Amino acid sequence: MLVSGEEYFLPYDQFPWFKKGAVEAVLNVVEEQPNCFYWPDLDIDLGLDSIRHPEKYPLKAGV
Repeated sequence: MLVSGEEYFLPYDQFPWFKKGAVEAVLNVVEEQPNCFYWPDLDIDLGLDSIRHPEKYPLKAGV
């Protein structure tokens, strides 16, 4: 992902929601607000800080 000239890698182990998405769906991303990104085909929204520092946002499952 390229944001303001900086490239970011979103590995599946830290961003598992993208793993089963079609390439077209993963590439369909919009910046809804500054540094807030939304993948409408996957219903995923992420802030740039969570992309830069995924360790600060551990994956949790709720019941």
